[in-house]
Amino acid sequence: MSDQLTIILSSAGRRVGLLNCLRDAARDLGLIPRIVALDLDPDRSTACLSADRRVRVPRADDPGFIPAVLEVARTEGARLLVPTIDTELAAYAAARSAFEEIGCAVHVSSPDVVAIARDKRRTAAALKSAGIAVPETYDWHTLTDGGAAVDWPVIGKPVSGSSGKGIVTLAGPEDLAAKPAGDLIFQDLLSGPEYTVSIFVDRAGTLRTSFAHLREQTRGGEVEKGLSVRLPEIDAISAQIVDALPGLWGTVCYQLIHDPVKGPRVFEINARFGGGYPLAHHCGARFAQWLIEDATGRPLSAHDDWTEGVRMLRHDSEIFV
Repeated sequence: MSDQLTIILSSAGRRVGLLNCLRDAARDLGLIPRIVALDLDPDRSTACLSADRRVRVPRADDPGFIPAVLEVARTEGARLLVPTIDTELAAYAAARSAFEEIGCAVHVSSPDVVAIARDKRRTAAALKSAGIAVPETYDWHTLTDGGAAVDWPVIGKPVSGSSGKGIVTLAGPEDLAAKPAGDLIFQDLLSGPEYTVSIFVDRAGTLRTSFAHLREQTRGGEVEKGLSVRLPEIDAISAQIVDALPGLWGTVCYQLIHDPVKGPRVFEINARFGGGYPLAHHCGARFAQWLIEDATGRPLSAHDDWTEGVRMLRHDSEIFV
């Protein structure tokens, strides 16, 4: 068997940090990594320009998207495909078996889990029904009919949004004169420290790792300064989420705010690598390595023995072409 391992990084964009983690993990397993990066505009993607090969593919909602990626996987002999953005997860979840038939594992949870994670309204309902604390959630009618006690202020977020886009804040009933545009979910505006928690779930549905970092500073919805922390109450929430969402596999991250009055409240799940994953990797929570182990038939070395108290500071860098 060749020691070369071809990995596809889908919608690679700016995910140079994740690309480097995959390379690092493969090399630590004695493999020769070859990264094929996909993007709409690969000649203007820093991750694509950092990869061994870059390929242009259609948008994830294009009917030709999956056939195009399947052809890349088949031609390149890829063993693992790693999606990076929410909008492509449903397509990959539906086509996972087609990739497996050609020997390429796709890092994606079940279609049901992806659908729940993609819809903040369904996320809140699924977690609440499992006894997991979430922010109080309202629809527009509840806010405007005056019949329900609303804990003002509230925050409105696109049901399928990400990266902090399209968020509105309503201070009180005086802000209800005009309905904000879009399909929004409204929730209590929480205060307190915000955490991203990355979990690793094996093929049997067992939680193997729960890694949390404090989001000390963000930019465009992504952590810019983060600190690894270990909190027992967060570990307990991670276990509850895995129990509530059968069909989770691999790396998933969720976000919570620990409100000083209301306690920890989970408000978002992303069924993919989070943007702050390089911090987990550096601390010893090597999710990328465990995915590669799974894809190549190696024993899974997943553990929960990672280093807390490590701070990640990010900076801008350039590529010239």
